[in-house]
Amino acid sequence: MVNYYRTMDHQMNEISEAIEGSWISLIHPTAAELVQVSRDYKIDLDHLKAPLDEEERSRIEVEDDYTLIIVDIPVTEERKEKEYFLTIPCGIILTNEVIITVCLMETPVLTDFRDGRVRNFWTFKRTRFILQILYRNASLYLQYLRSIDKKSDEVEKQLHISTKNQELIELLELEKSLVYFSTSLRGNELVLEKLLKIEKIKQYPEDEELLDDVIIENKQAIEMADIYSNILSGTMDAYASVISNNLNIVMKVLAVITIVMSIPTMIASFWGMNVPVPLADSPHGFAVLVIASLILTVIGGIFLGKKKMF
Repeated sequence: MVNYYRTMDHQMNEISEAIEGSWISLIHPTAAELVQVSRDYKIDLDHLKAPLDEEERSRIEVEDDYTLIIVDIPVTEERKEKEYFLTIPCGIILTNEVIITVCLMETPVLTDFRDGRVRNFWTFKRTRFILQILYRNASLYLQYLRSIDKKSDEVEKQLHISTKNQELIELLELEKSLVYFSTSLRGNELVLEKLLKIEKIKQYPEDEELLDDVIIENKQAIEMADIYSNILSGTMDAYASVISNNLNIVMKVLAVITIVMSIPTMIASFWGMNVPVPLADSPHGFAVLVIASLILTVIGGIFLGKKKMF
């Protein structure tokens, strides 16, 4: 899908065709749309296809007629009525006439610009637009990281009540999300550092300050991802130890019950053999054996209890 936008009178407007100073948004475009944009703006088709590969790494490619920037952006995915977090590539192409974004799906990073929720935004100020996208991207990482922290706290509370596999699986999914975020943020950091060295990206006096803000936000997101990942990893290890300890306690209790119950079984086995045994001719033999079995069983239970076997 291809859409064209341009800011006019401080408002975002969708237009029918691209003009100078406009923004071309490609969301999961078709092959024909990619070929058309490639021809119109002399962009290598492989560069347009690169952001559509989920495994594409963050990088910058500087060509004669355009500059390609690929960064990872955070998105949410719903599976089994649960919200999970992951990252996908997003391509930003700066040409002499327009700015082009290429992404696999609609994301809050770009929809905020499309819906006019970003202040001091103009499509014709292309380099500033790039930095604003990167700033919104870093801010969205921070927002999702806080959501992950809240979700992990909720799952941890559930684990205090009942230790189930479902809660542990949810913690594992959150830990995977943090790994994705941490890896993507470090890749984005390399892109931002390279942006500092490209004079072509800095055309307005306030852009350098905005780029510094983007770098600071990205570094903060990296630190938060590392902290939350360490905390979640420690929590997973702790609960794994608790589950293992609970299993050991259950097995110990079952072993004690087995030992105690073996006492009357052993006595019954002796007196059940087809050989002469004491009390065989006594009318009270059965009652005596039952009482003796109960007494020995209680003594065995008390003995094992004093040994703190359960």
